[in-house]
Amino acid sequence: MNNFSRFLIAAACLCAAGKVAAFDNTVEHGKYVFFAAGCISCHTADQALAGGRPLVSPFGTFYPPNITPSREYGIGTWSSADLEHALREGVNRHGEHYYPAFPYPSYTGMTRQDIQSLYAYLMQQPAASRENRPHELYWPYSSRPLISHWKNSGFTPGTFSPDPDKSPQWNRGAYLAKALGHCSECHTPRGFLGIPRADHYLAGTCTGPDGRLTPNITPDRQTGIGNWTSEELTRFLESGRKPDGSFTGGLMAEVLGTSCMRLTGYDRQSLVTYLQTVAPVQHNLDVLCRPYDDSILYD
Repeated sequence: MNNFSRFLIAAACLCAAGKVAAFDNTVEHGKYVFFAAGCISCHTADQALAGGRPLVSPFGTFYPPNITPSREYGIGTWSSADLEHALREGVNRHGEHYYPAFPYPSYTGMTRQDIQSLYAYLMQQPAASRENRPHELYWPYSSRPLISHWKNSGFTPGTFSPDPDKSPQWNRGAYLAKALGHCSECHTPRGFLGIPRADHYLAGTCTGPDGRLTPNITPDRQTGIGNWTSEELTRFLESGRKPDGSFTGGLMAEVLGTSCMRLTGYDRQSLVTYLQTVAPVQHNLDVLCRPYDDSILYD
């Protein structure tokens, strides 16, 4: 674990976590949504939310944009409706399609209240005068108009719908995993043109962010987290500590420190409740992700 990851975990451990989130105003609610959604990780290189952090993928390198209130370089001229359109439809103010490296396929499930609160919080952040850097993608992925074809088969817009047969806590966990926390974006393998494989939901992949392995987090006992108890999984989300006593590192440590550890205790338990009920998938990444020519074999 690097020093930055250790700092994030230590800082997050100082945050109080009650049973439920109580907010004095819309901006405070938006701050909670902001961290639950993990915005800071992708949109921060060396200046908060100013964009430019490289996200390496099999399709090339993406550079997330400036989402500070800068009117020239960021989203300072956006309305709340503009942000909602981007999150729900994956389209910017000029009608251009966003690449799904921006996880709008998950964010589309966000409630309007969460989106409006997030907008209020973002508009209170310091503006940064950093110009957005163009993506560096391989052909034909560099052709933005082709994204509309991807959307026809890989994107279903719509707000999250609670399951009436499940408990409120399960539904809260499902909302966090599927929409705000967008767990599937990193933990579900993708097939042709990067479309997530529905039959391998949360089963892990060799082609995670920066070309690194992301583990199987389904309840499969052989290849997933099926042997983790509820208490062990909760402890992991609270501290990064795994059942064997070791601590996670790399990008997951960052995700924990900037997102999961900032959730209320109730929300973390809700996430655990949901994750332990998803369909187990046997997906042995130790075999599939073998080193080859200093790279990774993808499944």
